[in-house]
Amino acid sequence: MDSRKLKILQAVVDEYIVTGEPVGSKAIMKHVKASSATIRNEMAELEKQGYLEQPHTSAGRVPTYSGYRMYVDTLMERDPLTDEEKRRLDGMLDEDAATEEELVNSASLALSQLTQCASVVASSAPKFSLISKVEVIPTGKRMYVILMITSNGKIKNKVCRLEFDLTNEQLEFFDNYMQENLTGVPIDEISEETFEKIKTAMGAYMMSLTPLLSGLFSLAKELNAQDIMLRGEKNLLTCKDFDQGEIIDFLDNRREIAGFFNESFSGLQVSFSPENDDFVIHNSSIITAPYKKGNKNAGALGLIGPMRIDYAKFIPYLEYFSQRITDLLSQREDEAEETEEDGNGGQ
Repeated sequence: MDSRKLKILQAVVDEYIVTGEPVGSKAIMKHVKASSATIRNEMAELEKQGYLEQPHTSAGRVPTYSGYRMYVDTLMERDPLTDEEKRRLDGMLDEDAATEEELVNSASLALSQLTQCASVVASSAPKFSLISKVEVIPTGKRMYVILMITSNGKIKNKVCRLEFDLTNEQLEFFDNYMQENLTGVPIDEISEETFEKIKTAMGAYMMSLTPLLSGLFSLAKELNAQDIMLRGEKNLLTCKDFDQGEIIDFLDNRREIAGFFNESFSGLQVSFSPENDDFVIHNSSIITAPYKKGNKNAGALGLIGPMRIDYAKFIPYLEYFSQRITDLLSQREDEAEETEEDGNGGQ
């Protein structure tokens, strides 16, 4: 497309985001130096190319999802955050939160309040997580706690009650065997078939240790499930751009959006519902950005709203929060390592 068509498309999207009404040629004349007739002809061409559509014969045009895609990828001019805005966002973030979860939740809540969209937090995709530790701890007569830790810091444990006490030899064999066969294995590669092979390979220990192995398989399934947390659901229910029935279906099946976050760990992503038939909310968009802990993916923040949202303003909000979370988590990790080194040095 030539530069004039691009400017007209940009102006249509900008106007439609603000008003929610079909945009006519007179409104575009404020942004593009051309006659009303010329602008109408260009808008007709943009409609033929699939970037605009006309809801009614005598109405102006509105962007199609292809128009939004062109706008977000090429035409959008982001609103840079001022120092005052950054201080405001910092004030909404609970930087002294005791846990990573509380820190991220405060950012999610702030995003939903700022944007009047729904905000989403997703744990790091399982495909990025490796099993870093498996341990069995005796806690009482015939009772054992199985502990599994992954490379992205997730910890799960499960209490197993057996019909007999295990010997030290059996426990030592189990610990060593799991260390050799599970440490460093991607969590999403752990399947029922994997555990069946391990169980068979345990030979004479199979009968006595199968209950513990079953507990481990259960923990692996839990860790392989991506955690999804949603804030600002009311914003979706009150949005005039959405069908309420679709929103209710989405809230009942919110895990459906987990797949949208798999790509987000490589950087900022903007997805539109017409590009994915699996997403139940029509006329919607999802914006996601990752945050890290050290050099490892820890999770992603996201926004769900109508396609007619202020991308130029909301994307900087999202990126700022994800970067602040990354900085704070990395800082905490560095401080923890320094404390550990000081403690070891003092021994």
